Amino acid sequence: MSSATERDVDPTFYRSPGEAISAPAERLAYVVAFDRTAERPDALTAIDTDPESATFGQVVGWTDLPTRGDELHHFGWNACSSAFAHAGHHTSGLRRRYLLLPGIRSSNLHVFDTHPDPRHPKLVRTVAAEELAAKAGYSRPHTLHCGPDGIYLSCLGAADGADGPGGIAVLDHDSFDVVRAWEVDRGPQRLAYDVWWHLNRNTMITSEWGTPSMLENGVDPDLLLRNEYGHALHFWDLAEGRHVQRVDLGAQHQMVLELRPSHDPNATWGFAGVVVSTEDLSASVWRWFRADDEWRAEKVITVHAEPAPADQLPPVLRPFGAVPPLVTDINLSVDDRFLYVSCWGTGELKQFDVTDPEHPRETGSVRLGGITARAAHPAAPAEPLAGGSQMVEVSRDGRRIYLTNSLYGAWDDQFYPDGVGAWLAKLDTDPGTGGLTVDEAFFPHGEQFRGLRVHQVRLEGGDASSDSYCYP
Repeated sequence: MSSATERDVDPTFYRSPGEAISAPAERLAYVVAFDRTAERPDALTAIDTDPESATFGQVVGWTDLPTRGDELHHFGWNACSSAFAHAGHHTSGLRRRYLLLPGIRSSNLHVFDTHPDPRHPKLVRTVAAEELAAKAGYSRPHTLHCGPDGIYLSCLGAADGADGPGGIAVLDHDSFDVVRAWEVDRGPQRLAYDVWWHLNRNTMITSEWGTPSMLENGVDPDLLLRNEYGHALHFWDLAEGRHVQRVDLGAQHQMVLELRPSHDPNATWGFAGVVVSTEDLSASVWRWFRADDEWRAEKVITVHAEPAPADQLPPVLRPFGAVPPLVTDINLSVDDRFLYVSCWGTGELKQFDVTDPEHPRETGSVRLGGITARAAHPAAPAEPLAGGSQMVEVSRDGRRIYLTNSLYGAWDDQFYPDGVGAWLAKLDTDPGTGGLTVDEAFFPHGEQFRGLRVHQVRLEGGDASSDSYCYP
């Protein structure tokens, strides 16, 4: 018979990737939506993902923020399966219950409780920009994950939006108070973006985008051509907050964004996506790995730019006569079998078999939207889509892939000057053989999102990009 302590463990904390894969499928997807004009509140929406439901593929919950001008971007759960690695966390009443929504422009963070009504979360706490600045010295919060001693919140700017070093703020697991800056010795690290780790190896990995002034008004062509955006990975001692090693991918490989470590807790490899090369407008995916007592990185996927007539291109691209793929998100299935690569410029989502992570093999592709030759969704074949395949999330069992189309307000306007609209698509795949098909019955878009743009997706019970596992 199980003990009371074991029965108290949140059933959405999974000890291993296999346990996560076999858990019940998600019935809801949470999607953040933002108003580019900042005239209306941003919102947290709930989408019905249960194929047996009469409201499958529809927006079934809508919660406005109490403020304006936040620009919701990335967001995440207060807790996840990594609680098993931290003394007492999985038995202390900690639950995957609260969604934390950072405002990348306002620097405020709003906390919503998904209990007791998961479709209509309630606001329970707002962490003001002033608290983030005073206690951690940061602004422009971007990505968050639950960590060993709190919730880790990566931030792009220093206090009050200054261009000083970005980094990681630690929040209390229970009160959501800002506790401190995580870094004890940051070494050469100045630019920030994503943060992940190998828990069993006591290693933190961070990536680089840019400072607030480099981002908030769109891509700065001069900075880009001078290779001044981020182009390195940083490896840290997770327990000590101490910088250990910088791995430069090459200055031409601009904007090292999403990090996807292997879900195997004993592994020491993962993937990082790079938006663009200033040599040829290609995008790339890199594998980091441990060898000879140091961290290394190698390029394993290259996606080339596609030539296009200048009159079909937005002004920022006309001098180049091509559409760069712009890899702006990647995602790794929980079984470490398939890597998904979003090419926001061309609208293509690529699927790669990474059973051999040194030699990815393309196994599927779907196009939706894109800067030129805008591919329609099969549910609305007469309606060419704006925006492109961007934020990608994968279900724990690896069978469903969710895509949204907005990148970042100012960048949307540069690359899609006639507007991006709003849409959420679902693709299906076979987790054994691969291949991608678009679900024609699932396509919330347009006015279902009330004129707001949509960005990241989180799935009920966890998803491929929000959990660390502790047992093989």
